[in-house]
Amino acid sequence: MSVVHIDAGTGPAPAGAAQVHPDAVELGAGAVRPAVGDGPRRPGLAATAPYLRACRRERPDTTPAWFMRQAGRVLPEYRRLRESVPMLDSCQDPALITEITLQPVRRFRPDAAIFFSDIVVPLLAIGVDVDIVAGVGPVVANPVRDEAGLAALRPLEPDDVPYVSDAVRALLGELGTIPLIGFAGAPFTLASYLVEGGPSRNHLRTKALMYGAPDLWHELLDRLATITAAFLRVQVDAGVDAIQLFDSWAGALSEDDYRRYVAPHSARVLAAFEGEVPRVHFGVNTGELLDVMGEVGADVVGVDWRVPLDEAARRVGPARAVQGNLDPAAVFAPEEVLDAKVHDVLARGAKAAGHVFNLGHGVLPETDPGVLAHIVDVVHAG
Repeated sequence: MSVVHIDAGTGPAPAGAAQVHPDAVELGAGAVRPAVGDGPRRPGLAATAPYLRACRRERPDTTPAWFMRQAGRVLPEYRRLRESVPMLDSCQDPALITEITLQPVRRFRPDAAIFFSDIVVPLLAIGVDVDIVAGVGPVVANPVRDEAGLAALRPLEPDDVPYVSDAVRALLGELGTIPLIGFAGAPFTLASYLVEGGPSRNHLRTKALMYGAPDLWHELLDRLATITAAFLRVQVDAGVDAIQLFDSWAGALSEDDYRRYVAPHSARVLAAFEGEVPRVHFGVNTGELLDVMGEVGADVVGVDWRVPLDEAARRVGPARAVQGNLDPAAVFAPEEVLDAKVHDVLARGAKAAGHVFNLGHGVLPETDPGVLAHIVDVVHAG
């Protein structure tokens, strides 16, 4: 297993640590993909789009804003579209992916669109029996807890997800000057679903495997890093303008455990796209992990609502922008209270090296879409 080593400091990796060449990255099984240039991305967009400029720690005239989970459940037009279509089916239909991704762009006028998908799509694409159960979340029929389960996790090939490339290309023709964000689930979060068999409050089985069978654990995350990098590679090669790596459950770990058992694998995923597109790294309840989540290769670190954004920027440091971090529940406050909270986030974000406005987690299903459009207006007004 070849990984990027992350230590507690900011100096060079310890002697014997695997190194990533700046112009190439190992994707597993000895395959090396050279770094590429702009590819099919839209010429000039990186220099003009506020979202992409903020990701590069620049200060555009207006702070860019978008919302996690903006494509989906909050919109009545989305619910109508999905009435008879299972979630994972909708994630494999290029026309539906395109339409659902565009719906919030029409509604809210955000500064970026995020590709409509789900973090378990690459697992489904390689043959894992997984489903999204209403009111529960991802459920895995055959949890991975031993070598036999591990053997079923084959590499992902571009032909496994042709609908992703088709949808990205269609979206590029529709979005004009709006950047498109691709995304994937981080190896640890995918592992937690695979090991637990579904969502978990305490991640007991996951941690038991991590502590009790570390070789098996690292092999599992190594395979998932290869799968995740391949899934993101399809998106980047098709033309997305940025990527976000979601490590939803990383907040369940101590910093030491994160560095030891998780960081090297997320680092390998993010290293695959160094110099190509901005890389955003986000987790929930990860205030104590913000510095290391940046160290693993993020250009932008997403911050949930629990840490004030100026303090988060101090922890992340001046080499990275921050994203966030309005409490998703603030959308239910009276308008004057909401506006004050938005302005507070903007004021704190101004102390960061770069700032992309967002919620501190996903849009809540009960949110009034009109309030999200109002927030974008307030952010743009400054």
